Amino acid sequence: MTSDGRSGRSARPKAIIVGGSMAGLFCALLLRRDGWDVDVFERVGSELSGRGAGIVTHAELFAILQRAGIAREAATVGVSVAGRRVFGPDGSIVGALPLPQILTSWGHLYGLLRAALPAESYHHGRSLNRIEERADTVVAHFENGSSSAGDLLIGADGISSAVRAQLAPEVAPRYVGYIAWRGLVDEADLSPGTRAALLDHFAFALPPGEQMLGYPVAGAGEAMEPGRRRFNFVWYRPAASDGALRGLLTDIDGITHALSIPPNRIRPEVTAALREDARRLLAPQFAEVVEKTAQPFIQAIQDLETPRMVLGRRVVILGDAAFVARPHVGMGVTKAAGDAQALVTALRRHPGDPDQALPAFETERLRYGAAVIRRARELGAYMQAQILTDEERALAERHRHPEAVMAETAVATGIAA
Repeated sequence: MTSDGRSGRSARPKAIIVGGSMAGLFCALLLRRDGWDVDVFERVGSELSGRGAGIVTHAELFAILQRAGIAREAATVGVSVAGRRVFGPDGSIVGALPLPQILTSWGHLYGLLRAALPAESYHHGRSLNRIEERADTVVAHFENGSSSAGDLLIGADGISSAVRAQLAPEVAPRYVGYIAWRGLVDEADLSPGTRAALLDHFAFALPPGEQMLGYPVAGAGEAMEPGRRRFNFVWYRPAASDGALRGLLTDIDGITHALSIPPNRIRPEVTAALREDARRLLAPQFAEVVEKTAQPFIQAIQDLETPRMVLGRRVVILGDAAFVARPHVGMGVTKAAGDAQALVTALRRHPGDPDQALPAFETERLRYGAAVIRRARELGAYMQAQILTDEERALAERHRHPEAVMAETAVATGIAA
C-alpha cells in the first residue's frame, strides 16, 4: 500500500496537482475527462476567495470550460457590457468604442470548477515540503507528514510556486515599477449619474502618468442583475521600489512589507491620500467610486517569465507558476486554461511517454507565454516609463491615447506566439 492509499500501480495514470486555484482545477477536470485519476493539493486550509475580483472573458476560455464539462449556459453567466468609454477630467466622454463583452467574477468561475470536481479529489491544508522523483513515479511530500505518489506532478501553485522554488529557484517574479490600487463598490452605493455613466461599460480615465479602469462585476452572492452588482476598479500608479512603494507597504505598526500588504494593515493616511488624489486627478465618476470603496487594496505589478516549464522527467509548472503577465492583457485565467488544455493534449498524443509529451507541451506553451508577457509589457510601457527618462516616456505614449487604450486593453488581439 502506498502512502496515499494506492495499492500497487493503477491501470489509470495518476496526476498530483499542487495548487487548487484556477489552473489546478482546469488541469484536474480536463485530465479526469481524459481518463486520469487526479488529486489536488491546496496549501490554504479553507475555500479560496478572490475578493470578488472581476475576470475578462475570451472565446478560448469558454471553449475550454466546455471541454472541462462546464455547461456553456453556466460558464457564460456574467455581467455584460455594451462597449468602452474614456472619461476626461471633467467627467465628459472623450472616447467610445462598441465592444460587447462578458465580465464574470473570480468567485463565480472558481465555484463552477470546484463544484465539478469530486470533493474527495481536493485536499485543503497541504503545503508542499519536497518533491521526490523515482524511476517511474513522482512523490509529493507535504509539511503535515503526508505524501502522494503519481505518474505526473503539476505545479499550478501561482506566482509564489513552491514547486518552482524547489526545482527552479533562479526563476522569480520582478517588480516593474508601478502598482495597482484595486477595489469594489456596491452599485447601490453610487449616485444615479455615476451608475448611468459606468455600470454598463468598461470604462477608463487617463490622468497624467497613470491609468484608471473599471467595469461591473457580480455583487454579493454572485448577483448579476442591475442594482445588485459591484463596480471593480483598477488604478495604475507609478511607485519606485526605493521610494513610494516602501511608504505604501509600511503598515499601521510601522512594519514594511515586501510586495504586498493585507488590506486591513494599510495606514489610514495612505487611503485618505488616495481618495484626495482621486478627487484631484480623476473624472468625478471614478472619484466617487474610490471615495465609496470601503477598503481599497494594493497590488504590486510584477513580471514572471520562466525559461522552462518541464522541471523534471515527471514534473511541470503552468499558469501563474510559469508566467505572470501584467494585468493589462486580461489573460491570466484564459492563459491558465490554455496551459491545462495543451498539457492534456500532449499527454493524449504520447500516452505513457512523458519524455515525449512534456517537451511537446513545453515548446508550445513557452512560446505562447512569452507572447503574452511581451504584449503585456507593451501595454504597460507607459506606466513603467513614469520612473524612467523623458525619452522613454515619450516612446511609450503610443499606448496612451484613448483609442489605443480602448482597443488594446484586455483583448486577445495583439498576442501572437
